[in-house]
Amino acid sequence: MSGIDGLFNGMRAAASGMTAERARIDVVARNIANANTTRTPEGGPYRRQLVHFAPLLSKAAGGESEVLGVRVAKVTSDDVTPLPRVLDPSHPDADAEGYVTYPNVNPVMEMADLIAATRAYEANVAAQEQFVAMVERALRLVQN
Repeated sequence: MSGIDGLFNGMRAAASGMTAERARIDVVARNIANANTTRTPEGGPYRRQLVHFAPLLSKAAGGESEVLGVRVAKVTSDDVTPLPRVLDPSHPDADAEGYVTYPNVNPVMEMADLIAATRAYEANVAAQEQFVAMVERALRLVQN
């Protein structure tokens, strides 16, 4: 890319990162909110959701791929982590043996993911602010 369109590649990359991290923050918040949900409309306990990112690619001159940013490729259920079973015969969702199957959401791990996603979002905001400052300086140089 060249000209004015190429000038904004950094801003587009930071914006795509902010969009992706916002989706990650939303999923983590949903996981935390459902940490004790033992019955969902689909049946069974809530399963932790995971966000998968993928690069935003563009064909550059010469046929090579150029990374322009990041996007959310998909949100999937964590089917690998086992669902904990707790003995609680008084719970309405207890099975015949008195065990309740809880979600595979670990609030401590979710908070760590939330902090990481927030820091990544903040880093993209800082990058975007630096890009704007750089463009403003370049415009001032052109005006003089």
